[in-house]
Amino acid sequence: MLQILGRTASICGGVSRRQLLQAGGAGLLGLSLPKLLQAEEALLGQKTAALRPRAKSVIFLFLFGGPSQLETWDMKPLTSSTIRGPFSPIASRTPDLHLCERLPQCAAISDQFAVLRTMSHDYNDHSGAGHFIQTGKRWQIPVGGGFNATPQDWPSIGSVVEYLDQNVSRDGLRSPETRGQRSASENLPGYVVLPNKLGKIQSTPYSRPGEYAGWLGRAYDPITTSVDKANNEDNPYFRQCSNDELTFQIEGLLTPQSMTLDRLHARQSLLGQYEQQLRGMDNEKTWSVYDRYQRRALSLVTSAETRNALDLNRESVGIRDRYGRHLFGQSTLMARRLVEAGVRYVTVHWDAPDGYSWDSHINSQDLGNHLMPGLDQALSALLTDLKERGLLDETLVVCLGEMGRTPRTNATWGRGHWSTLFPAVIAGAGIRGGIVLGQSDKDAAYAVTPPYKPADLAATIYHALGISQELRLPDTQGRPVPIMDGGQPIVDLFG
Repeated sequence: MLQILGRTASICGGVSRRQLLQAGGAGLLGLSLPKLLQAEEALLGQKTAALRPRAKSVIFLFLFGGPSQLETWDMKPLTSSTIRGPFSPIASRTPDLHLCERLPQCAAISDQFAVLRTMSHDYNDHSGAGHFIQTGKRWQIPVGGGFNATPQDWPSIGSVVEYLDQNVSRDGLRSPETRGQRSASENLPGYVVLPNKLGKIQSTPYSRPGEYAGWLGRAYDPITTSVDKANNEDNPYFRQCSNDELTFQIEGLLTPQSMTLDRLHARQSLLGQYEQQLRGMDNEKTWSVYDRYQRRALSLVTSAETRNALDLNRESVGIRDRYGRHLFGQSTLMARRLVEAGVRYVTVHWDAPDGYSWDSHINSQDLGNHLMPGLDQALSALLTDLKERGLLDETLVVCLGEMGRTPRTNATWGRGHWSTLFPAVIAGAGIRGGIVLGQSDKDAAYAVTPPYKPADLAATIYHALGISQELRLPDTQGRPVPIMDGGQPIVDLFG
């Protein structure tokens, strides 16, 4: 008997094609079957312009909540006291760049990164802004209209990378220069989100938009790990985390410790029944694509490479201390481990537990005591570690939030949402270190030079990876849709 969507059907009596596709869409082993038939047709014969890739991998550090530009990378010490904030500036290795006194380690290596001072968009809300930053496309939900991801969302950059990595060898979608850029092993995912899906650890859990594949199909969603809070009041970003907490289990899959041979064989038996029915269908194309995803799912469960890459205990005490024992530091270290193993795109979230986050409406004490010191430690450690391992030249590091903060503070030194102007830090993969692009006004409120949009940032990431902006992907109806909706690579970033 094969059970599909809670109903039992006889194998001897046959299972309908619709039931099989429903089972695939529901997802085996936590993964899913996308709308494959339309995608296959849209992909045939498609070509992209030859681009020479600069980056093999991307580490995307997402500071969700909106860090204040005035307390980080765009300090204005000469502006009025109601605007400049409570912290003092310090010199960096970059001419004319003063950073906050709570970022001393980053200031000491600022010649390793560039600052985009004038990022800007008009979606002044967390969920939609997060979608904008991670996809380069404005969210279709109006401001205030929702918090959670939908199947109609634009695919994340990481999902596009995953899509190409899964399809490149069959369809030749990318140029010869990019063809060798897949994961080092088929047993590793191409796109991973750490330490949790965005929104999981809030008191009201969300599945925030931006990190998923959206209309591209759930098979291209990221592999997401799971690290739970100790309790509802806990903030693991602000404290030292124990080794027992930091298991980075793959969400939806069994842990390595609980994966016994009997349980694994039971899963393989179920999949074998599914395969037998699917092989009997006329559409060989559907089977061939499903087979790749099924094998990928099993490989993630059983792969020693995956388990090893996700095992932080393999790192030295010194390296772990360098990154910081808080959740962001250890997740950033995990990102380095994954790209070193061959994963192509890793997103690390600094999520927003209620009242303890970059969404600093109330006061700036957390900024000075936890947020900026944690960022300073993790980001500087990552860039230094990548350089020491010879990985910085082939790894693009992007660090920013989805918005900035209002120039004028409130009575408790908090700041509101301000998507009009906010900074980004970019390093590695040929990025010119020690530069600042874009000029802001005296209050860090508006851009004086033309601002950079989320679409420009997305185009820059694709450019670094050697992915043409002209690439088209199939939408839910199988129609070819360009991966970019406007935006140009910021070529001045590159040497």
